[in-house]
Amino acid sequence: MRPYLPVRFAVAPMIDWTDRHCRYLHRQLAPRALLYTEMVVADAILHGDRDRLLGFDAAEHPLALQIGGSDPAKLAEAARIGEAFGYDEINLNVGCPSDRVQSGAFGACLMRDPDLVGRCLAAMREAVAIPVTVKCRIGVDEQDPEPALDVLADRAVEAGVSAIWVHARKAWLQGLSPKENREIPPLDYERVYRLKQRLPEMFVGLNGGLATTEAAASHLNRVDGVMMGRGAYQTPSELARVGELCHGEPPVPVDYPALIDAMAAYAERHMAAGGRLSNVTRHMIGLFTGLPGARRWRQILSERAVRPGATPELLRDAFAEVQLDPANAAAA
Repeated sequence: MRPYLPVRFAVAPMIDWTDRHCRYLHRQLAPRALLYTEMVVADAILHGDRDRLLGFDAAEHPLALQIGGSDPAKLAEAARIGEAFGYDEINLNVGCPSDRVQSGAFGACLMRDPDLVGRCLAAMREAVAIPVTVKCRIGVDEQDPEPALDVLADRAVEAGVSAIWVHARKAWLQGLSPKENREIPPLDYERVYRLKQRLPEMFVGLNGGLATTEAAASHLNRVDGVMMGRGAYQTPSELARVGELCHGEPPVPVDYPALIDAMAAYAERHMAAGGRLSNVTRHMIGLFTGLPGARRWRQILSERAVRPGATPELLRDAFAEVQLDPANAAAA
């Protein structure tokens, strides 16, 4: 098995959000971040349109494929397919609490069956040469997070995983929506710290409630890696600080004109292949949050990118409305 990537910072897998267009944007801002796909169900990989589900741009590396499922044989075959597509890591979802995963008895439901998780991970591990990892919660429903997380982590270690990523909240499978499950159960970072102390040789990463890169980086003295979700998506400019805060690199202002040019060129390629401009621009809405002109930027992209005949030049038109802060004035 290949050694695990030297991960310090990752962007979390988020259904309907972290598609290939989103990831291309994030890669422009954070060259060293580990990016994750949306969760893709194993059955979809086995029977669906694989190019649509799994295709990505080479610029997205390092890139992990997150798979959902609970059948070891199917997960193993899906992992093999993902490896053949060129992914750098295969991750098993043991944390999503949506109705979709509950009806299929996978995602966060698997926290109740750590032995099955172990069998799934072992089958995936035996099927591929790239790292296999798991992303879980600290527990579900009435579980005590102390034994629940330890038992699941032990099964993962026994299966030969390269990393355990932990969303530091419980999931409540009944009574809370997926959105509420991201906000209402209290965060327990200390529980993840204790897991790392207990498993000093295992990569343990922390996820949950990390709204800024600075907040994420503050945990790196207690765990091996940190993972941002909605904070990275809603305010993509936060990703520009990953090199400085997570890797100790000198701060580098974002060259926003170059970024807009890169995204316009990417959108042009996407549209030439039959896609729509809005597939790309919808992920860029929050790019200039907090700057003068950001509202106009959002308005132009939201209203005009969906119109027939919209072209990538719209990005430059919208960017002309933005007033960069002094740190980026030179780049403009």
